Amino acid sequence: MKNLFKQNAVFLTLSLMLAVALGLALLCIPKGELHLLLCDRHTPARDIFYMYYTRVAEWFPYVICVALLLFSRIGDGVLATACMALSGLATQGLKYAADTDRPLKWFADNMPDVALPLVEGVRMSKFYSFPSGHTTSFFALAFVLCILYTGKSGTSGNSGYSGNSGKSSNLKQRTFSNLVQMGLFFLAALGGYSRIYLSQHFTSDVAGGIVVGILISMLCYVFFSRYNGQKWYNYRLFAKK
Repeated sequence: MKNLFKQNAVFLTLSLMLAVALGLALLCIPKGELHLLLCDRHTPARDIFYMYYTRVAEWFPYVICVALLLFSRIGDGVLATACMALSGLATQGLKYAADTDRPLKWFADNMPDVALPLVEGVRMSKFYSFPSGHTTSFFALAFVLCILYTGKSGTSGNSGYSGNSGKSSNLKQRTFSNLVQMGLFFLAALGGYSRIYLSQHFTSDVAGGIVVGILISMLCYVFFSRYNGQKWYNYRLFAKK
């Protein structure tokens, strides 16, 4: 577990900072006002971008899971698939337990004079807002990809190098790993923001999705890491015989 935090410190730190920042914003700014502040930057280009980008969470994670099952170690694919399945189940359970209204209904009931800036072509939902399922999927996938990448880069090793050459290689590897983590965080955060931009979710829903997605991926990693050395986990469908 210690290595999990150490190897993925960049992604986890950025995610924690974002979740805390959203939480602090909610404490300082009323729920409705904060939503309007964050979603009121519409342009035709942004409407098109966020309308399609948010849909990535509906199919891309499953493409990645299938790709890992087919072209990587079976265990990596099983880990990613378990993360996506459990994050989906956890999100749905929390949605029904919390039973909160989405922005469209909430504003109609509490601030009826406010017209939300909606995007044409987006099918709006009214119920079961917390947490954001799309945000959960974005962060669960991003974190599990971080885990798989840093795990492989950390074990690929530089045992054949020593001295300054080895230090230089390790520095380059760490730098690239940090850039990968920052990139994955940015893509996941952009997906979370798309839910606010489209008025499908409140800030609190996105913050909840961040936490749920990361926790589910972490729990799946802890469970499946015990099988990492087993033959079935390392089996590759298209490995050379």
